[in-house]
Amino acid sequence: MATVTILYASTSGHTEYVTQLLEECWHDEKSLAVRRIRAEVARSDDLLGSDILVLASGTWNAGGQEGHLNLHMHEFLFDRAKNADLQGTMVAIIALGDDRYFYTCRAGEHLRRFVQTHGGEVMEPALLIVNEPYGQEEKIRLWSNKLQKALLAPPSSARLPDESEPRRSALAQPGSAETQ
Repeated sequence: MATVTILYASTSGHTEYVTQLLEECWHDEKSLAVRRIRAEVARSDDLLGSDILVLASGTWNAGGQEGHLNLHMHEFLFDRAKNADLQGTMVAIIALGDDRYFYTCRAGEHLRRFVQTHGGEVMEPALLIVNEPYGQEEKIRLWSNKLQKALLAPPSSARLPDESEPRRSALAQPGSAETQ
């Protein structure tokens, strides 16, 4: 059975809503075990042991500057999990943001940088939710289906040539088609 850990930080409830919908999308898949953990209660070893790790965070204004991780995710990654070894870990990223700000969804860049500097591999494209997630459920479902297909694919075909499938590459830049 394939395993997924969804580790998320949510203060306003938007990221929690997205991760809950993601978990529901996979609920009926018998060959997939999913666990969802809030960053506030997560331990460093929660980053390890799953076939895919999903990191999800909204983009916040912290310390007078915009474009930061949710404070709970920042504290988890850079205090409690600062020495995590993600070597060989496949990581999918979910970033939320508000288009009223210049650095919409920049949390995704922070998550990508953490994963890469700790030896993990980022699966792309990231799921970028601009503004409230309500009304974007179909976008979330489509992304979850692509991630599920990549996860359950035989090892020799895990890398799908279709650009719409999750792949290992750089995070989509704000303003690209993937962020719309």
